[in-house]
Amino acid sequence: MDSIISADALRTDAFRPVLLDVRWQLGGPSGRPDYEAGHLPGARYVDLDTELAGRPGRAGRHPLPDLDVFTTAMRRAGVCDDLPVVVYDGGQGWAAARAWWLLRWAGHRDVRVLDGGLPAWSGPLETGDVAGRPGDFTARPGGMPLLSADEAAGLARTGVLLDARAAERYRGDVEPVDRIGGHIPGAVSAPTAANTGPEGRFLPAAELAERFGRLGATEGVGAGVYCGSGVSAAHQVLAMAVAGRPAALYVGSWSEWSADPAREVATGPQPG
Repeated sequence: MDSIISADALRTDAFRPVLLDVRWQLGGPSGRPDYEAGHLPGARYVDLDTELAGRPGRAGRHPLPDLDVFTTAMRRAGVCDDLPVVVYDGGQGWAAARAWWLLRWAGHRDVRVLDGGLPAWSGPLETGDVAGRPGDFTARPGGMPLLSADEAAGLARTGVLLDARAAERYRGDVEPVDRIGGHIPGAVSAPTAANTGPEGRFLPAAELAERFGRLGATEGVGAGVYCGSGVSAAHQVLAMAVAGRPAALYVGSWSEWSADPAREVATGPQPG
């Protein structure tokens, strides 16, 4: 099953998916005003902070959402078990990838991200909110591999664990959000920004496969990804899916790991 879709393919008359608008900014205001000002025709808005994540706490800034909350949000947005879903955001792709990963983890079999997000769309936009029939989505967790903190630590030694944050945060040069800088010992720096070109669209699958191969995520090697709080790492998992490289997600990510003083921390450019 394809994991991304182009704007041209989405415009075809034969394709009628459920559309989810998940525009979001880290630490910024809700994306709903932007959604109401203009969105893909028929798209429903989903809020990442309240519907695609649980309350911040010991499990990180964006832990898994309560399953009932997530299911209710998906049904309100018209998601059905047997209808395809396309998710988009403002172009960065992180929020859309988070929604893609959650739906796939919860058992939906046909979810794609609009490559390039809203900026890639050249068709008409709709304003205001969209009212429509609710969906019948039923969550069946287990559709995507998930890592705990201990499992992520183990994978860093037995396979490859990719750190999707910017390189300066990986090294520990700066840490604008969490308690301490650095990375999980054994993890490899792999900034999410390198998955896309200048227009925010994913690199070709062959180029992505080559990139992840250089990082150690070759065929047959167990791979996992983490970031600050499990959002940009979902984008990395999506990029790896495009490249044909399956990967597990450590949702708690650095926000969970660094909050525990008992966890070891590595700094500098090497995995440690």
